[in-house]
Amino acid sequence: MPGLDPTNLADTALLVRSVREAGAIARKFFQGEYKHWDKSRGNPVTEADIAIDSFLKEELLAARPDYGWLSEETDDDLSRLSKSRVFVVDPIDGTIGFLKGRPHFTIVAAVVTEGRPVSAAIYNPISEEMYEANFGGGAALNGGTIHVSDQGTLENATILAPLVTFEPADWRSPWPTSMRSETRASIAYRLALVAAGKFDAMISLSAKHDWDLAAGDLVVNEAGGLVTAPDGRILTYNHPQPLQRGVLSAGPRLHARLRDRMNDQLN
Repeated sequence: MPGLDPTNLADTALLVRSVREAGAIARKFFQGEYKHWDKSRGNPVTEADIAIDSFLKEELLAARPDYGWLSEETDDDLSRLSKSRVFVVDPIDGTIGFLKGRPHFTIVAAVVTEGRPVSAAIYNPISEEMYEANFGGGAALNGGTIHVSDQGTLENATILAPLVTFEPADWRSPWPTSMRSETRASIAYRLALVAAGKFDAMISLSAKHDWDLAAGDLVVNEAGGLVTAPDGRILTYNHPQPLQRGVLSAGPRLHARLRDRMNDQLN
C-alpha cells in the first residue's frame, strides 16, 4: 500500500515471523508438565513464559539492536526511554489460562514509537490465529482484513469483561439484561477479538501493563475501533512506569455509549 512507512512494514513482518516461531515453543509446553511459580500473589509464571521471552528477545534485538526492550518477563531496563523505537512484548499473555490448559492465551509483540504502537502481532498458537497490524495499513487475521462490529447500543451487545464488572451494586443504573458478557485469560486476545468483530467491546477496570495493551491497541484502531482508558483518554506507552489504569475498547458508536456510562459513574 503506497504511503506506508517501510520501517513499520518491515517491523510488522519481523514481529509476525518471530511470534509464529515462538508459538512452536508454547505448543511443546501446553498441557504438558513444566515448572511454574508465582512472581507475586495471583501472578504466575512458567518455564514456557521464560523460554519464549528469551527466544523473542534474542530474535528481535538481533534484527533491531538499536531498539529498546520492555517485556513482562525481563527486568526493566530504563534505557528504553531514550530509544526512538521500543519492542513491547508479553511472551504469554494469559498465563493463568495456559496453566489451566485453556487455548485462550497469546504471544504478543508490538513496536512503540513516540508513545504509540506502530507495528503489532498477536498470536494464538493453539487456534492458529495470527492478528497483525501496521500503522495506517489496516488490521488482519490470518491475512484477511478485519473490522470491528457496528454495534451501537448496549442492548444485545457482546462484551468481554469479568462478570464482576457488571455487579448491580457497583453501578447507578442496571446494565441491559440482553447484554452478554464473557471473558478470556489474555487481555491482548480480548482486544483482538473485538478488532475482528467477534465481540462488540471489552472492558477492564483494573490496572494493566503496556505489554497487555500496546499490540491490541494498534490492531483495534487499524480495524476501525477505539482503545482508551475508561474515561476516554488515549493511551500512551513506554513511560517509566508502564502501567495503564484500565481499558475500554469497542467500535466508535458503542465506545461512545460505554465511555459516557463510565464517565457518569466516575463523576
